[in-house]
Amino acid sequence: MDMLSGTQIAEAGLADWRKLAQGLHARYLVDGFGVAARFVAAVAEAGDALGHHPRVSMSARQVDLKLSSDDAIYRDGDTEHVVEWVTAKDVDLARRITAIAAEHGLTADPGAVSVIELGLDTARSATIAPVWAALLTGDAAAQGHGSPSDEIRDASGRVPNLWFGDADGGESASQRFHLEVYVAPEVAEQRIAAAVAAGGTVVDDSDAPSLTVIADQDGNTGVVCVDTSAAPQS
Repeated sequence: MDMLSGTQIAEAGLADWRKLAQGLHARYLVDGFGVAARFVAAVAEAGDALGHHPRVSMSARQVDLKLSSDDAIYRDGDTEHVVEWVTAKDVDLARRITAIAAEHGLTADPGAVSVIELGLDTARSATIAPVWAALLTGDAAAQGHGSPSDEIRDASGRVPNLWFGDADGGESASQRFHLEVYVAPEVAEQRIAAAVAAGGTVVDDSDAPSLTVIADQDGNTGVVCVDTSAAPQS
């Protein structure tokens, strides 16, 4: 099934959900673990009916869900790649989950969703990726999983994704690792302001609001990321 563009995701009107990194994410607030369990059980039935299921994390206060497809098709000219991304079946299930949440009297908190990924700048991703696949996941198949690149993705979701950025092979030993913090569009400005108020500095906002680079007092950088193309339409 074809991967959806950001515009197609935005046009789906999924008020409870936000597109972060590769998937759709939602958080529903619950009053107790039993409430959470009953909601997840109902979501499981809906997933069974569609033959597709979300990744779920639950506590006595919230249920977090991620929807993505492992068999999405990305077309690069005449070449097709099987990737992890949002497809029409994720949008369909997202709508069903929203309806289930309403039936259970649950409130969505879309601004609270967040995803952390690791970035490593290198000129030799193909060379070093096997080391990181083994170190992070213990599985060589994690290299390029759900991606046409050397990116490391743990199929079980135990560890954050690690992607490789471009770096000059002769670059000095400056910071190579950084964090990518994916947040909902409506909270990005607040998140950046909070980091600045805590002593951080905006060092690059040339690609804002999609990417805003923040440095701490020691010069270590992180990036606040927003998928503006898939932002819900007002």
